Amino acid sequence: MSAPRNPVVVIPARMASTRLPNKPLADIHGEAMIVHVWRRAVEAEIGPVIVACAEQEIADAISNAGGIAVLTDPDLPSGSDRVHQALSSFDPLKKHDAVVNVQGDLPTIDAADIRAVFNPLSDPAVDIATLAAIIRRDEERNNPNVVKAVAAFGNLRVARALYFTRATAPHGDGPLYHHIGLYTYRRAALDRFVSLPPAELEVRERLEQLRALENGMVIAVALVDGVPLGVDTPEDLERAREFLANRG
Repeated sequence: MSAPRNPVVVIPARMASTRLPNKPLADIHGEAMIVHVWRRAVEAEIGPVIVACAEQEIADAISNAGGIAVLTDPDLPSGSDRVHQALSSFDPLKKHDAVVNVQGDLPTIDAADIRAVFNPLSDPAVDIATLAAIIRRDEERNNPNVVKAVAAFGNLRVARALYFTRATAPHGDGPLYHHIGLYTYRRAALDRFVSLPPAELEVRERLEQLRALENGMVIAVALVDGVPLGVDTPEDLERAREFLANRG
């Protein structure tokens, strides 16, 4: 299996959010948050960027900014399903052989991190790639909302994922790794992933990526320097506004 030669970036976005209503359209310095995410993905220069939109309002925001928007079924169960449906519509002939899934609530994501999640697919054994960063704050070690990637990096920047968990793992001395939910899929791997039923450990941990591991798919984890700010609350939104104001 060769390295992907024609990747595409897909950003899934939907309006439903209990803590921050209409989150993708939240204003950050005169533009919708989803537009900022789209711009970061374009800056990564991996391939064309499309936004998989559950609602017309999101599609309008992206189209008005000059981007490509694809409407998807608002009742799809996950972002992965939304990415798959949008990609199937955008590229029915499967000319794009890999897809980078960037979360729609990461307006401060560094373009270098988006490139980092694509690079591990140069290894022909890898089906899916994702990101992690070393946990630096003690309170995150035991926080079940901070998902841990269990991988043996040693002195490397890319390692094979052995497990993902909300527990504090692995046990013993050494670093813990904060999983960052960006993914790159080989096109065939994404097709297979969305066709599989939810897996036992996936349901138990509430971690979709465990479906891939339980079904024998190989996930590589690339190590990056920090965790991008995800926007889930009004307080997060203010922090993102401050960060991007300072970014200039």
